[in-house]
Formats: sequence, structure tokens, C-alpha cells
Amino acid sequence: MNTALKNYLRSPEMLLMLMASAVPLSFATWSAMINNLSVEMAGFSGREIGILQSIREIPGFLAFAVIFVLLLMREQTLAIVSLLLMGIGTALTGYLPSVVGLYCTTLLMSFGFHYYEAVQSSLSLQWIDKERTALVLGRILGVGSFTSLVAFGLIYAGLELFSLSYRHVLLAGGGLTVVITLVALLSYPAIASRHRQHKQLILRRRYWLYYALVFFSGARRQIFVVFAGFMMVEKFGYSAANLTLLFLVNCAINIWLAPVVGRLVGRWGDRNALVFEYLGLIVIFTSYAFVNHAGLAAVLYILDHMFFALAIAIKTYFQKIADPRDFASSAGVSFTINHVAAVLLPAALGLLWLSSPALVFLCGTGFAVCSLILSLMIPVNPAEGREFVLPAPMHSSRARFPG
Repeated sequence: MNTALKNYLRSPEMLLMLMASAVPLSFATWSAMINNLSVEMAGFSGREIGILQSIREIPGFLAFAVIFVLLLMREQTLAIVSLLLMGIGTALTGYLPSVVGLYCTTLLMSFGFHYYEAVQSSLSLQWIDKERTALVLGRILGVGSFTSLVAFGLIYAGLELFSLSYRHVLLAGGGLTVVITLVALLSYPAIASRHRQHKQLILRRRYWLYYALVFFSGARRQIFVVFAGFMMVEKFGYSAANLTLLFLVNCAINIWLAPVVGRLVGRWGDRNALVFEYLGLIVIFTSYAFVNHAGLAAVLYILDHMFFALAIAIKTYFQKIADPRDFASSAGVSFTINHVAAVLLPAALGLLWLSSPALVFLCGTGFAVCSLILSLMIPVNPAEGREFVLPAPMHSSRARFPG
């Protein structure tokens, strides 16, 4: 093995990819199983699934507490601990198929998932040069999609060919996450940050546009995560195997698409990438509201998932305008902002779902419109001191709030 390859395999970028590969083994398994498990074994309706998804988002809402945990351990260590919690929570899910049991295991899995995501976001911005951030984040998404593809393939084979129970599938997914996490723990030494991170909560007025984009991103994403998959099961009668097959198609596309999107974000710029994403999502969510054909619904689901990769433009935008010492603190704060709506919306929209599923998806259209308006305020070349511009009808010059 030549020296360059050996150095790359021990690099921070490779560690980020290894940890990224562990996440889908748990989260993809949980996502593929939870709708059918909750309906078939726990008797969930839209009300219970909405509550469960609100509970799942509580750790995301509490992500600001990451900064306090970092007083006790390094970010790299917290990432490892979080992955272990996610794997254990997923493995236990099939053993507690009741309303209370699913609420508890979901909370454990979710603490691991959200705290890992907050720390991973911070580490990526610290360890990767600005010029390569979009490209590397695209590669990380691609690795996650590849692992998801493997996970969904194994789930499909387990359910259809070997008639495995939901319990055994969830145990396998969570267990593999734990194994990969232990490999990351034992194979990589502590990696130093380039900039000493602030260890207190920081909210800066000049980051307001970033906070607003993150808020509406969280609100909009809940419509997809909670109700698009639930619609497939409840309205169109998708089995767990069929839903897994749909996830497989999404992952297969993203293995190729995510790195391409990373390059395109670098080429187009953050503003253009986000405008394109939100225009597409307006069409998709409006179509969700009126779709009555299972095949067309599946196409919309795949297109919806394809647009997710463009959200890396929010991170690259923030990296350009932020003080590098704010990355750790801002990661936790942004996750909390992202999940303010995520905690409240699933339960509220779950009740709305009982009377009108179409209105739930039209709410998603409204969130996408808000995001589109905000994305038009991103400068062509954002930087510290050039955080946003007002649209021409409102103001013709650049403006900013003092930090």
C-alpha cells in the first residue's frame, strides 16, 4: 500500500465516511420497519404515528445541549458514543412492539442519531477546507446512500426470502452499527481541530438567515419523513418489503447523485442550488396532495428524496459566513432550531391527517415557498460581513446585522 493511500485511509475525511456508513444501518432499518411494525403490531393510527415522530424529534430539539456535553468529552468521542446509542436503540425496537415501548426505543435511537448528526456537521466544517466542503459532503452522502442500499437490500432479502421477523431485522441493523462504530473507535486516534471551539451557546444576529433556512428545512422535511412513507402504507397498501424496495431505488440513485450534487453546489453556488431545490419541492408537495395512483406516488417519493442532497448548500453557505470557532456551538443551536417545528408538527399534522391528508402536504408546499423566498436573500458570494441581501423589490443594496 503506497504512502498516499495509507495517509488517506487514516485521514479525517475517511473517518467521517466510515462513521457515515454506520448511520444508515440503524436509521434505514428503523425507517423501513417502523410504519409496518407500528401499524401491524402496535395498532397505530395517524395520531400515534404523529406522536411517535414528535418524540423522535425531541432529541433534535435538545441538540443545543451538545455544547454542554462537550465540556465533558471531545466531539470525536461524542460522535462515537452517539452512534452506539443509535445502534442499541434500533436493536431494542423489535423487542418492545407496544405504544410505550416504541416511544421509549425511538427516544433512545433518536438521541444517538441527532447528537451524532450535530457533531458530524461541526466536525465536517472544522476538518474540511472550504474549497472542498461541498464535494466531500456529497461524497459522505454518497457513502451513506451506498450503505443504505446494502441495508435495504438485506432487509428485502430477509423479509421476502428468509421470512425474518421485524425483531431480527432490527437487531441486525442496530448490531452492525455498533460493530462499525467500534472499528472507528479502535482504528482512529484523536484528531485535533484547526480552530479552538467556543464552549458556550452562541446566537449571532448576523446568522439570522441561516437560522431561518434551517427552521423551514426542518419543518418541510417532517412532511416527507413522517407522512410520505405513512401515506404509502395507509393509502396505497405498501408492504414493508415494497417500501424497502422503494428505499432501495432512492439509495441506488443517491450513490451516483450525491457526489454529483456536491460538485454542482460548488459550481452553481449556494443560492442557485437552494432556489432550484425549493422550486422542485413546491411542485412535489402540491402533487402529493392530489395523487391517487400508487405508481405516481412512488415517483414523487423518489424525486422528493433526490432533492435532499441539495440541502448541503445550507451548510456550505454557513461555513462561508461564520467564525470558524462557532462551528461546534452553532451545530447544536441549528439542530435545535431545525427541530422546533419538528417536535410540534408531527403530532399536530397527525390530527390534521385524520380529516384531510391533502392539507398536510399543502402545508409542505407553504414551507417550501417560505424557503424559496429566504434563499433569494443569499448573496452570490457570501462571506463574513456579506451574510444576506434584500430582494430588489424590498431594497437594492446589501445589508447585514452586526454580530
